[in-house]
Amino acid sequence: MFLAPASKHAGVLFLNRGGQMTTIIGIKINNRLDRAIEVQEILTRYGCIIKTRLGLHEEINGVCSPKGLILLEITNSESAIDIANELCDIEGIEIQQMKF
Repeated sequence: MFLAPASKHAGVLFLNRGGQMTTIIGIKINNRLDRAIEVQEILTRYGCIIKTRLGLHEEINGVCSPKGLILLEITNSESAIDIANELCDIEGIEIQQMKF
């Protein structure tokens, strides 16, 4: 991928992708065993715009943690809002977004 020259603003480095925004959505699932199906259905529905998906959860003494974290890289910022809104409707889900 080609990145335009970087610019500095107040000590922060910005990379310009020709005007295209990248959205990262963090999804914290507080009870992943009970909520996994609902979350997966939403992610499947938006699968074509999810460029990257990374799932994290802890394992302690051979037992998986009930909490999990999913990071998504979204290629369409308007659809990122739709995904976040749908996920927020699920009990026990917390959402954070970063835009670059």
